[in-house]
Amino acid sequence: MDYADLPSVDSLVADLGDDSALPHALVVAVCRNVLDDARTTIADGGEPDPAGDAAARIAALSAARPTRVVNATGVLLHTNLGRASIAHEAAEAATELMTASGNVEIDVTSGRRSKRTAYLSALIPVVTGAEAGTAVNNAAGALLLSLAALASGGRVAVSRGELIEIGGSFRLPDLMAASGAELVEVGTTNRTRIADFAAVAGSVDAILKVHPSNYRVEGFHEEVDHRQLAELSASHDVPFIYDVGSGLIDEEAPWLGDAPRAWLDAEPGVRQVIADGADVVLFSGDKLLGGPQAGIIAGRTELVDRIARHPIARAVRLDGPTIASLAATLELYADRRVLDVPFWAMAAASVDDIERRSQAVIEGLAGCSVTPGSSVPGAGTVPGETIPTATIVLDGGADRVWHALAAHGVIATRRDGHAVIDLRSVSPSDDDLVRTAITSVLG
Repeated sequence: MDYADLPSVDSLVADLGDDSALPHALVVAVCRNVLDDARTTIADGGEPDPAGDAAARIAALSAARPTRVVNATGVLLHTNLGRASIAHEAAEAATELMTASGNVEIDVTSGRRSKRTAYLSALIPVVTGAEAGTAVNNAAGALLLSLAALASGGRVAVSRGELIEIGGSFRLPDLMAASGAELVEVGTTNRTRIADFAAVAGSVDAILKVHPSNYRVEGFHEEVDHRQLAELSASHDVPFIYDVGSGLIDEEAPWLGDAPRAWLDAEPGVRQVIADGADVVLFSGDKLLGGPQAGIIAGRTELVDRIARHPIARAVRLDGPTIASLAATLELYADRRVLDVPFWAMAAASVDDIERRSQAVIEGLAGCSVTPGSSVPGAGTVPGETIPTATIVLDGGADRVWHALAAHGVIATRRDGHAVIDLRSVSPSDDDLVRTAITSVLG
């Protein structure tokens, strides 16, 4: 192919047709890039395929365009699928403030400017049992802000076994350095004792404990209980900050009723940690809380106020719709309607219920069966723990069936050479969509 044989941008766009949902301007930009690459290929002595290349790139962009899918993986908080689905009330509250004005920073009784987290600051203590609370845009932001406000220019003691790497290659030591706090490592990777903290307690400005939400240490292992750290911090009059990670509000999870809860045994509850003397507790707004992405800060009034007044608070503040969504989620906890949070509704569903739904989905269909399985909480929470479930196993080759289901908007998983669907992570209202996809794929 010579340069003269290359199509024009307009003709290449026309050849692609108008089936794509992508903006016309984006399709044009893709075609221009394809033709630029084709000229380079010709100059290098190669044979370009502009029509095929353009079609492939458009297909890839169409697949990347944000759209709704059904999470049938059995991973309840699937990071790649957006983690927690928020409650309908939370979604409606966010939508209302996305499509209209709201009282984000105004006191409608006086007409004066107000604090945007005023309502959250009232709700968080009710839900957590803390004296005070505030929230920022994510959990890493909550930790950065807390360290900057309470220990910038000072020293913070942390166990070597808790120097974690957060998703996206953000490492705790780097985050601490960015806050202006100096890291003081104590103990060893696998064993840290209260004596290790006691040895430095008189020379640090805060003590930090970080719950290992995304990994688990087994074997010869020892860590310091948060109650011991709270007592030690109090005796030296330094703040004890505990980043509990995933946001389990109550380690007893009374809303689960008779549902299995052994998978929560190693997860600290926010209410219990605060009652045991932690000065500042940090946790995620999504994950086990089941709300929008946010970082929640709860603790002693004096310390929370210092955190909220720090200049970095402005840089990590929440927007109006997220405030509304988080508030609606916390209201469900305050009203003891936790099972209206989708994550907890999924986690609380009985195996019998999941099996009944699964049998209904595949009724009359060949090439699939229902077998026992295990669901996973996901999103770096309770690592290594699973929840009993029932799964739909489909014949026909794992890769082929998985891709065919995905083309119908149903994301399954692949195990032991089969595509597998777990309805525990699927809203019952989507069961018909799953059945339609399976019917189409199995033919």
